Parts: sequence; C-alpha cells; structure tokens
Amino acid sequence: VRLLPPGDGAKAALKDAVEASRAAGKVVIAIDFTHPSAVNANAELYCELGIPFVMGTTGGDRDKLMQVVNDSGIYALIAPNMCKQIVAFQAMMEFMSEQYPGAFGGYSLQITESHQSSKADTSGTAKKMVEYLNVLKGGSPITEEDIVKLRESDKQLAFGVPEGSLDGHAWHTYTLTSSDGSVIFEFKHNVCGRRTYAEGVVDAVSFLAAKIEEASEQKVFNMIDVLRAGQMQ
Repeated sequence: VRLLPPGDGAKAALKDAVEASRAAGKVVIAIDFTHPSAVNANAELYCELGIPFVMGTTGGDRDKLMQVVNDSGIYALIAPNMCKQIVAFQAMMEFMSEQYPGAFGGYSLQITESHQSSKADTSGTAKKMVEYLNVLKGGSPITEEDIVKLRESDKQLAFGVPEGSLDGHAWHTYTLTSSDGSVIFEFKHNVCGRRTYAEGVVDAVSFLAAKIEEASEQKVFNMIDVLRAGQMQ
C-alpha cells in the first residue's frame, strides 16, 4: 500500500501503477470512499487517466460529477449507499411514491440519521428518502435542513446506537405521524459496522468488471443496476 499526497507527483505515480497493472494483464478499477470535498476532483482524475471506478463517497456537486463521467466515456458505478438491502428498500419506497402519491396525505414527517462523528455531510440515503416521502405525504415538503443529523456520542447513545459502534454505524429512522397523532408509521434501518457496505462494494466491482469485459454500451451504473442483474454474492 502506498499513500500518496495530492499533487502532480501523485497523479504520475498513480498513472504508472495503473499502467504496470494493466501490462500484467490485470483489470484496474478504483474504489473511492474519501471525503465530500474530494468527490469531483477525484472523479476528474479517474476520467483523465482512464480508470474505471466505483464511488461510494457522498456529497460534492453531483450534477457536475455525472456530467464529467458521462462525457468522459469511462466505466463507473456511482451510488450514495452500497448496502444492497438498503438500496432495495429505497427502490421500494421510490415505487410506492410513483404509484401511490399522497398515500400519507396529512401526515407529518420526521427523519433522524446517525453516523460516526467523522462523517461530514448529511446522509445521501436520507436525502434521497426525503424526495420519496415528500411525494407520499404531500403538503409542505421537508428539506435536507429538516433532517435531524446526530454526530455527538451522547445523542447517538440516547438514540440507541451501541457504544461499540459509535465509530462506525448508520442508523436511520423515518417517522410518519397522522395529524391527530393516532397513527404512526416508522421505517428504520440500523447498520453497525461496515461489513454490509464492503460486501456491496465487492458486488459492485464484480458487476463493473463484467460490463467492461463485455464492452457494454451503457457505461455509468448505480447499485440498482447491480440488484437488477442479480449479480450479488
């Protein structure tokens, strides 16, 4: 493992390493879990050097990210969440919002998400769920700023996060409450550790490698594509 500081020296070293691996007959795919502030610069670097990549990093300018990647013609899989089960849950909620808009008319919505203190931005999964749940409840939409974001350990423990998982977890609760408070629907997914994300990344890399091998016309994918292909370990 080589740790390279940012700059032209790192770019040259990365290029040399990729070329050496390819000369040895290896398929090279970058895996990016970095920081929101690095999303766009990293993607531009992969595109410039012609390195296919799997990106699970959230944040950055997502519209610019997708434009740069699509324009480059490079193979990439970009997803704000690599947990296959959570992605399937999101797809279910998206379907519900498309088929039954306003099904929760008159209900209020509260979203609380808790992640390790080192996570700088609001959960990309929670932000996506806001879109679907706003359609389902109708009325005045909530915004990203309305999401309750827990990063302090005392609040996380009170939320129920095990102490041993404070440095690596993703707990989300979505609560819909009827106007008179007599009915409550609560959806939650609580992840301790990072194993489930690592398993999703393995599937994502295998999926992307297969697409490169078959010279797929479609070049930019997400985790829904992986689920639909049924290529999961």
